[in-house]
Amino acid sequence: WAFPTNIPIVPGHILVAPVRCVESLRELTAQEKTAILDLISILAKALEQAFQAEGFNYAWNEGELAGQSVPHLHVHVLPRKKGDSGITRYEPRDFLYRPGSREISPDNELLAVAESVRKHL
Repeated sequence: WAFPTNIPIVPGHILVAPVRCVESLRELTAQEKTAILDLISILAKALEQAFQAEGFNYAWNEGELAGQSVPHLHVHVLPRKKGDSGITRYEPRDFLYRPGSREISPDNELLAVAESVRKHL
């Protein structure tokens, strides 16, 4: 299901949530994930027309430490167009990572991370 947020960043900012109350994406069934993505796709087309959207931000938070304040998974869908208000610059390093300059990780560190993840698949 989908509904407008009561604290929108831009006009047309909507939330898409599963009917079943779960806190994380991992708890959804494959059918629920597909339904959410299909609904987002349908709504994006409508938002392009209704709000003259030229692009979109899609976002969700999982866990209190990651900013989740409502324990029901929901995806924010923000129709964006030139000159709108709210967040006007998208740079993941500004809000996902530590601020400031960061050095590029050496290949051997990236390979170690990939191997560690692979062992747990």
